[in-house]
This record gives sequence, C-alpha cells and structure tokens, in this order.
Amino acid sequence: MVKIKKEPNNSNTHRLNFLLVVIIGIVLGVFFLGKLLESNGINNPSQLVSSFLFPRKTNVKSHEGRVNVLILGKAGSGYPAPDLTDTIIVASISKDKEFVKLFSIPRDIWISSIRAKINSAYYWGRQNDEENGAKLVKSLVSGIVGQPIHYVVVVDFSGFKELVDVLGGVDVDIENSFVDEKYPIAGKENDECGGDRKFLCRFETISFQKGKSHMDGETALKFVRSRNAEGDEGTDLAREARQQKIISGIEKKALSVTTLFNPVKLLNLWRVVREYIKTDMDGPTVMVLTRNILSARKNVNSFVFPEGLLVNPPESQKYDFQYVFVPKEGNWDKVHTWVKSVLQ
Repeated sequence: MVKIKKEPNNSNTHRLNFLLVVIIGIVLGVFFLGKLLESNGINNPSQLVSSFLFPRKTNVKSHEGRVNVLILGKAGSGYPAPDLTDTIIVASISKDKEFVKLFSIPRDIWISSIRAKINSAYYWGRQNDEENGAKLVKSLVSGIVGQPIHYVVVVDFSGFKELVDVLGGVDVDIENSFVDEKYPIAGKENDECGGDRKFLCRFETISFQKGKSHMDGETALKFVRSRNAEGDEGTDLAREARQQKIISGIEKKALSVTTLFNPVKLLNLWRVVREYIKTDMDGPTVMVLTRNILSARKNVNSFVFPEGLLVNPPESQKYDFQYVFVPKEGNWDKVHTWVKSVLQ
C-alpha cells in the first residue's frame, strides 16, 4: 500500500510568491557582496575592492557556460507551514556572455515520485535530514527544466519587509488598479471572529491604483502577495508579473550609488541577508558570481512557463484532490526544449 504524504496544512498560510522579489535584489547586489565580506574577513572598503577585482581562483560548477542557481523562498518561522517554498526560481548566470535568465517554477506542479506538490518537497526532504530539503528540490527542479542545478539559495520570508525598508523603499509602476477584499491578516489565521461563519475578521481590504508608486516594505509585501483580487489580477500569472515589477525596483536600489557607497546601509542590508538567507556556495564562488551578475545587470530577463506546456487536471484521488499542474504531454520533454531555446 502506498503511503500518501499529505501536504502540510497551508490553508491559512499567506502565499509567499513575493520572495521572487527579494532574491533578485539580493543576488544582484547585497547578498553576494555581503557574503564576500564575511567569507574573506574583509573589514574595510579597500579590502572589498581588492578582493572583488582580484578574487581567489576557484572551480565554479557550470554547464555549457552557465551557472544554474536554484532560489527557494520559504514562509519562515511564525507561520503554520514554515518550510513550504511557494517561490521557486532557476537563475541561469552566464560565465562569459553577461546575461542572467530567471525561470519561475509554478509551486503547484505535481511530483508523482513524492506524491506532493513541488512547493512541499523542501519540507519533506528535511524530515529525515535537514540538508536533504535543498538537495531534493534541486534534483526535482533539474528534472523539470532539463538543466543541472549547481547551487541553491534559500530565502526566509521574514526578512522581506526589513530588506525593502533598509533600501529606502522601491518605486513601482502599477499596470492595473485592483482591490483585494480578502488579504489575510498575520496572526489572525485561526481567529474565530466571534462566531462569524465567514471569518471576516481574518482579512483586510487592500487596493492599488494604476500609476507610479513608492512602496515601503509592508506595501510591497501586500502588492506581491495579493491573490484574491477580482479579474485578471487574481491569477498566478498576474502575481508573477507584479513580482517582476518589484524585481526592477529592488535591483535599482540595491545597485544604486546611494546604496553601494553607503557603508551604514550596506551593513544593515548584510545583517538582514545573513539572518534570512542560506546557501551552499563558498566564498570564492560567491565572488566569481558577483562579478558575473554585476556585469550582466542590464541584461536580466525573467520568464514564466508559456501557455500549453502545463495543464490543470480535474481534482481527483490521483492528486490527493488538490489543485495541481502537470506537463501537458505527460513528460517534461517540451519544457526542456523551451528552456534550452531560451538559454540559447
């Protein structure tokens, strides 16, 4: 008899796709610079410049001239399902052609080998060994995209608001106005609301108006996490598009002169990064990728799976009656072809 793994209860968990936003800003600036400082014992700007310009030699893993980094965004402590990775991204970093390509992996992809969604693989992998969570997801995502995954970065959601606030907020061009009347209020996931059967006390109404907006951490968090708006803005594709707008804002702030040449701000950013981000990359690897990413900062492109590659089958016992995505052709061959064509 097959033992069915039930996905950790996340019915009351805030959907955390917004972590796509966090990691791009970090990967393109703060994270790698901070890691460089720590791993090399750098204590002042001159040491930083010297180590950056003349990094130690290292053998960075790669495939066909690209380094593929898996980025996982998890809920973090204080949430009912802290190890669900509702943000899963593959960042393919060119070693010599100065480009970075980002592929968003839908969190609802069904993985038959673990009888669960891809967003719970990190959780299940950690049940027997803490290190196995990232290893399991690396293996599964590699099978989906048809590319080897060389390194992993795990981001804890809890640092998102603090990161944006330390940067001084981000500027966003909101494409469509929308209202979400069921945005979850943190800490009220299990509130009985005095007997209200609709549990309205658990939610608040948020709204955004089309046009340019300067967002602090709390506002940016709501912008990318909203999932109950009416119309097109309530879809997964719309959330991914909003995330990519925040990407641009964080990237610009993290790599701006006012950030990179502000020791106090860099120190505060690094404190946030050190607390909320884990990786299997060593110091020399971090330095090499730092140079590559900064060289490619004007050529960063984000991609989501095009229509026709995945299908949403009817909820059934086969999928534990869950909302899932599976490859339309029954295997990942066409996804492999698409990813390869984008990379080339």
